[in-house]
Amino acid sequence: MTVSSTAFTARGMTRPAWFKQGLMATLAVALMGASLSAEARSVETAYGELDIEGTPQRVVTLYEGALDVAVASQVTPLGTVTTRGGDGVASYIQSQVPDIKIIGTPREFNLEAIVALKPDLILAPPGLDKTQYQLMSRLAPTVVPSASALSQQGWKEQSRVYAEALGETAEAELETRLAAIDAHAARLKAEMTTPETASLVRRMPGGLMAMSDQLFATGLMAASGYELVGGDLVKPGRPHSDPLSDENMARIDAQTIFLATMDDSSDAAVDALAAEPAFQRLETADRDSLVGVNGQLWTSASGPLAAEALLKDIDRARDDG
Repeated sequence: MTVSSTAFTARGMTRPAWFKQGLMATLAVALMGASLSAEARSVETAYGELDIEGTPQRVVTLYEGALDVAVASQVTPLGTVTTRGGDGVASYIQSQVPDIKIIGTPREFNLEAIVALKPDLILAPPGLDKTQYQLMSRLAPTVVPSASALSQQGWKEQSRVYAEALGETAEAELETRLAAIDAHAARLKAEMTTPETASLVRRMPGGLMAMSDQLFATGLMAASGYELVGGDLVKPGRPHSDPLSDENMARIDAQTIFLATMDDSSDAAVDALAAEPAFQRLETADRDSLVGVNGQLWTSASGPLAAEALLKDIDRARDDG
């Protein structure tokens, strides 16, 4: 995807002051057309309490987890960002938002496209820059969760903030789904009579990378009974390691290795990894230990729908094993 010239990044605006002033005027005009019903509620965000009125009708999501929560709440956003490594939304959710407008990537948003949608609520990613937040807030209430993405339980807190912004129906739907997700993971853990080790790695053009043990997916793996391996290869505050050397391959050795790719090549990636001499020297893992998974779901997404899909993948992996 090519983001238009009126884009800004996570590090700030790419345009000079005169352009910003013009955009401010455009945002002000757009604001005049936005209408919400009464009954304000207060949502606690990274930038303080935010009052939101009524049930938003024109929602824009700038984070994959926010899109997930909205769809789970029977809300179809007008626009969203691409999944990492793709030109559309993640495949696990694609069929539920077939006509959604793409308005940027996880790293860069198209301001003109957002303005054109005339949103009455913007669900933004955790860590959104304050300059961007202030700019977007002139268009519509902008929700930035304070919970970190690098936390096994952070996705739940983020989801709750998004659901609260969407209204009471969304909050109730989310809590029902979270309870079912916890029960599913607990069942998987109870079925594991002897604790098993597992690691999550992602195949990229530069090589194989171990994923942090503080991610959405690794948190669900731990909740399902796995003892996580390989997280010590990841520097604090990072989602994944540097590409693994042959010597470091032994540090992801586990009874189950979930191998993620950002496209549909996980089966080919499994075959390729199984043929590598460094993998064949591992003490625990073998070809049957490798489970190919979709990296858009396992290493990019978050939210209740993603959690349900990921736990189904674990179910299938254990059944096949």
